[in-house]
Amino acid sequence: MAEQQQVKPLVPAAFRDEEEALSTQLNLRKRRYVQCCGCISALSLILAVVVLVLFFTLFRIHDPKIKINSVTIQRLELINGSLRNDVNVTLLADVSVTNPNVATFKFSNSTTLIYYGGRVIGEAIHLQGQAKARRTLLRNVTVELDPEKIEAVPSFRSDLNSGAFSISSYSTISGRVKILKIVKKRVVVRLNCTMSYRISGRQFVGERCRPELDF
Repeated sequence: MAEQQQVKPLVPAAFRDEEEALSTQLNLRKRRYVQCCGCISALSLILAVVVLVLFFTLFRIHDPKIKINSVTIQRLELINGSLRNDVNVTLLADVSVTNPNVATFKFSNSTTLIYYGGRVIGEAIHLQGQAKARRTLLRNVTVELDPEKIEAVPSFRSDLNSGAFSISSYSTISGRVKILKIVKKRVVVRLNCTMSYRISGRQFVGERCRPELDF
């Protein structure tokens, strides 16, 4: 008996066309998906780089700086080798607060203490304020010094005979810098200064200041 050969039926041409069209459409969708994922990844990478650059440049918060430009003393009157106790000695300081940031530095009430011989002889409280972005705020600080406290310092007589007093100041400013309500930083700036006041010339010399920061 002759073997009968099985003949596979031919696939209709219309069905083959539909199958090829479907395969082409799937490949096209896959290609578009890969391209879309690549674009999203590239945009995410670019955005991350931009954020990092802004964080380390524009959004980076720099330390405000305090500087004492000049210091003078008024109403320091000597009578027979003693200070007049009925008149308070006034210390005037020209202080500048420099804000290098792109946002305003707002600070609360600040204090300045004046020391002589390790003792506080005067104290002043300065009202709150703000230093605008990349600007310098100038302020005049007035401190009333107590003549009785000055004369109570053990080295007062010897300093008076030498013609010079060594005085130090301690100023504190506490504030905050906030950029776009995203980056916030609290800063406490302290400034220690020592200087010598010459009685004959009525001026301060040898001023040395050392800033301190606390975050």
